[in-house]
Amino acid sequence: MPLLTRFINYWLAFVRSYRTVTSFRWLVIGVLAGILSGLVAVSFFWLVEAGTYFVQHFLAGIVSPEPAGEGIFHGPVGEFRPWVIPVFTTGTGLFTGWLVSRFIPETIAGGTDGTDATINAFHNQGGIIRARVAIIRGICSVLTIASGGSAGREGPITQMGAGAGSWLAKIFDFSAKERRILLLAGAAGGLGAIFRAPLGGALTAVEVIYREDFEAEAILPAVMSSVVSYSIFTFFFGTDPIFGIPRFTFHDPRELFFYALLALVCAAAGWMYVRTFHVIKYHIFFPLREKIGLIWSMGIGGLAMGLIGILYPHTATDGLITGGVLSGGYGWLELAMLGQIPALGMCYLIVGKTIATSVTIGSGMSGGMFAPALFVGGMSGGLVGKFGHAFFPDIVTQPGAYILVGMAAFFAGVASAPIGPLIMVTELTQGYGLLAPLMLASALCLVLCRNVSLYEHQVDNKFDSPAHVEDATINVLEQMHVADFYNPGEVIILKESTSLKELTEVIANSPQLYFPVTKADGTYVGMVSIHNVRNWMFDEGLHDLVVVRDLMSRPVYVRPDYDLYQALLRFVNTDYGQVPVVSQTDTNDIIGLINRDDVFQAYAEAIAMVKGTAEGNAEQDGQPRPPLPRTRH
Repeated sequence: MPLLTRFINYWLAFVRSYRTVTSFRWLVIGVLAGILSGLVAVSFFWLVEAGTYFVQHFLAGIVSPEPAGEGIFHGPVGEFRPWVIPVFTTGTGLFTGWLVSRFIPETIAGGTDGTDATINAFHNQGGIIRARVAIIRGICSVLTIASGGSAGREGPITQMGAGAGSWLAKIFDFSAKERRILLLAGAAGGLGAIFRAPLGGALTAVEVIYREDFEAEAILPAVMSSVVSYSIFTFFFGTDPIFGIPRFTFHDPRELFFYALLALVCAAAGWMYVRTFHVIKYHIFFPLREKIGLIWSMGIGGLAMGLIGILYPHTATDGLITGGVLSGGYGWLELAMLGQIPALGMCYLIVGKTIATSVTIGSGMSGGMFAPALFVGGMSGGLVGKFGHAFFPDIVTQPGAYILVGMAAFFAGVASAPIGPLIMVTELTQGYGLLAPLMLASALCLVLCRNVSLYEHQVDNKFDSPAHVEDATINVLEQMHVADFYNPGEVIILKESTSLKELTEVIANSPQLYFPVTKADGTYVGMVSIHNVRNWMFDEGLHDLVVVRDLMSRPVYVRPDYDLYQALLRFVNTDYGQVPVVSQTDTNDIIGLINRDDVFQAYAEAIAMVKGTAEGNAEQDGQPRPPLPRTRH
């Protein structure tokens, strides 16, 4: 019995903390999101690895290099049948097109990839990702990557993790704001697990939705979700990082020049990467879709990807045939870090991966742009490391380090997310030896790529997001001033010594509801509300005993140059219906009154205006927002 009583007390304390302590509540919710997204990540990773082994290794006889931390299936290599790849990629394209058009047609214009779809859900869909969408996109991503499509796992798992968070929010009947935060927590869990970088995954999830901001409120549940999800994932697949590479360090300040050069190269490669994707998506596959339909255009995209995959240069190593641009390509990055890929081979892989990824994702097939972006960025950085080491071997002593820095800098530029990828690389290397080059290259690439954006639904900051439209309203109210909304003119001002009888007569003959009170010398000292007087004014026995000084409450005022947000705060803090407006130079000189209803009306108009502007951002991008109408009441 004492044990049961203790358990009940602990449970009651837990429930009380959950209901009353916001941070504790988000911690618990983050754990739940992490458990669900972790199980999703485990299932997705296993299916991708199993499918890749079966299609590429066993059926096609193609063995692409695998990083040390992956490759969970091993066995004899099948007979070399390169035609298997285009057959499977074409079938995947046709099947994906049918599933999407039949069951989730609303996702056809969903953005770049799963990450972009998550960004869109946060900003424009109230944090809602239907379970059907997450499941179908996940299945199609497994088929795309396994068949050899040039796509990564991170985009799909971000969307599936976000879908898990959205589903939890629906189960618990959370508000739209809470649902959006849980959406990011689920995305962080999936990304942190699949990349085996819990902190980097959490930070990437909360910063990638903006170009110049991040979602601070989601950090706690995102970190907790990512840690829990990562723990579940590593329970099944081990704690080794993806890459088996030596410890890289930065020790020569002169090397910063080469890392600055790396940022220039990565920025140029980023522009080429995004531009190629947009051209292939919007100038080839969009018109093709209009002519022959979604299913057949995706089928053509799958066929094109398959042909690129088998026609692009392969490398025969120990009798095994390896594909250059198939699937994610992390194994090639590891080989490059170990110095086993020449500079010319890196150039081939950069061009091939860019085209293959653009065809795969641009045609509408499911998969992520995250891993291919890291691939292209890493190889671009590797070129700088190769040439630097060739001509300045005493300065550039570890060319493999440039691949890691290139990965982070490239993604920071094309995705406007400098912090998360930087932390991811430190987690991959299990140290901070490259921190200074990472910070320099990421910052430079971010600036150089300011007009390049991989994700179509990113917005600049919270004030440009429909999800934070009410926050933006405060900013709009700060642009309007009391001078344009108050009622100037004579104001009935009471003296402290005014009797209740005299006050009753004033109230009976005036439409004014709130009266400023002054001392005999004219000093403004308080306010009297008709609502406070109502209980006294009909008791004639008090008419000569009670004076205004006994009835007044604290004074408050605004000046004509105050903005409406300042005025709104005064109404909220006092609950007055009218507030005196005083002159610029003398707080005792009352020149008018401003009504609470007028400010609230301006507030409502501001919300409507901001919402309308947010919806029209696509048409007004880069143009100044129209001013709110100013009305004098």
